Amino acid sequence: MHNKPCIVQRDRTVLLETCHADYEAARDALAGYADLIKSPSSFHTYRITPLSLWNAAAAGMSPAEVATSLQSLSRFDVPATVLDDIRQLMGRYGQLSLLPHPTRERWLVLYSDHETLIQELKSRHAVALGSLGMEFISLQAAQVPAERRGEIKQELTRLGYPVLDRAGYQDGQYLDMHWRENESFQLRDYQRSAVESFKDVDGEGGNGVLVLPCGAGKTIIGLAAMLELKCETLILTSNTTSVRQWSRELQSRTSLTSDDIGEYSGQRKMVRPVTVATYQILTHRKGKDDEQLHMKLFNERRWGLIIYDEVHLLPAPVFRATADIQATRRLGLTATLVREDGREHDVFSLIGPKRYEMPWKRLEETGWIAEVACAEIKVPLPEQVKNASIAASKREQYRLAAENPLKLDAACRLIQHHHEAQTLIIGQYLDQLHLIAERLQAPLITGQTTQEQRQELYAAFRRGDVRRLVVSKVANFAVDLPDASVAIELSGSYGSRQEEAQRLGRLLRPKQGHNRAFFYTLVSADSREEMFALRRQLFLIEQGYEYHSVTVSEQHGLLEGVHAFGHGIGRRSHGLFKEVP
Repeated sequence: MHNKPCIVQRDRTVLLETCHADYEAARDALAGYADLIKSPSSFHTYRITPLSLWNAAAAGMSPAEVATSLQSLSRFDVPATVLDDIRQLMGRYGQLSLLPHPTRERWLVLYSDHETLIQELKSRHAVALGSLGMEFISLQAAQVPAERRGEIKQELTRLGYPVLDRAGYQDGQYLDMHWRENESFQLRDYQRSAVESFKDVDGEGGNGVLVLPCGAGKTIIGLAAMLELKCETLILTSNTTSVRQWSRELQSRTSLTSDDIGEYSGQRKMVRPVTVATYQILTHRKGKDDEQLHMKLFNERRWGLIIYDEVHLLPAPVFRATADIQATRRLGLTATLVREDGREHDVFSLIGPKRYEMPWKRLEETGWIAEVACAEIKVPLPEQVKNASIAASKREQYRLAAENPLKLDAACRLIQHHHEAQTLIIGQYLDQLHLIAERLQAPLITGQTTQEQRQELYAAFRRGDVRRLVVSKVANFAVDLPDASVAIELSGSYGSRQEEAQRLGRLLRPKQGHNRAFFYTLVSADSREEMFALRRQLFLIEQGYEYHSVTVSEQHGLLEGVHAFGHGIGRRSHGLFKEVP
């Protein structure tokens, strides 16, 4: 027992020894029911939360399986209080169900087989639940107005009582659609499993989130769900580029034509049987006190399915609108359930629990996504920047470190080394991006770049006419650049785990030949930026990626650091990194 990799503590935190021989197996097991919260070099810290356990339960795990897994990993006896918490918290999943009301239209029944549970809600939370219209009608049931369906689920989840929504869904307007005749195309095994996991909720399909890495074909999975349900569908996504990508896939993969597909964005306002809209247009208003007129899109047609692409980006106003349309089937697609605003509970209650997750590294092993080697390049801060930081605010200290001018030299050396590769240079600050674009004589894409210009540059990059593309955060999401094999991150949005995951995701499309890619993140050494960099990397570390650290000296540049780096990881990473000349 004393040789096992984990230490389980009474507060439901789990310490995982990174140098242990069973580290990778333990990391993969913990990912099923715990969240990584810290990643220092020797021990990674996980926390078992109610939400992580409910998602595990929704994915089919039992309390006994979680307890057995913990006990098999733990160096010491798992505290009895932790085992009790797991049984209690996971046991709550499935105890409360929302059902159609047997006699009253526009009402639902909240039911439990456990009499004490309904009585517990009545004694502890009657005021909060009563304000949402809940009426307790028996020892095992309460009734709620159907229009408060989403709010009730939100509130009960917040209070610690997850709800199985079995109240049923409207079918929506029928839409005849099928795959185009194409013998070379078929769903991959994991894509089929993802669709089945959504479809099998109560045998019909209803709600839930599918979690797969960038490049795994989440759009294809969304199309497959539409073909299963055959109904008019509203697709919400992160930007206009993604809207166009969905439209192209719909027309190339399915029997739908351009007349069936509408774009609803800042540029066009077309509502068709399948409508693809941006989150931004839904939340747009002329002034901060004005109404969000485009929210009416949720009720423009009798949608049978709403697909939330990049569901981790769902804005708060869209949560509110989603609470009102719980009778419509909802499918969330994302590479990560991590939200920087902490509203994972709202995704769980309003879109649905995690129905399916495919680990990134498992897809890498099968060749469906590229193998990516990650390096954190620590660049020294010039003395003048250090001096300027002394009297600066914390925010300004971060910006000074993020815009470290020596990062440009390091980036250019890396680009020189990968001179034939399709390379993305990504950053947060426009002044920094303009400098590197000018230095490399490379095109720059920012929020000011028109959609037409973006599409032209993306197309040139795909053709290989442009080998280096400098991009701001507008390229974080839903940009299909399959030949990108190197990404250099100059700066980012503080400690954003989702941004780091999405940026690495730009490289995951399968490559010809070795199917390998390289992700470099440049961080100013001994600065405030280092702390945020550790947080940014958390999600990817949880997925099995390792950031090999290279410290750059002003005297030797990248030569000495990457030379040692390449030799140090060559056996584990198959020589992915070579010395930079």
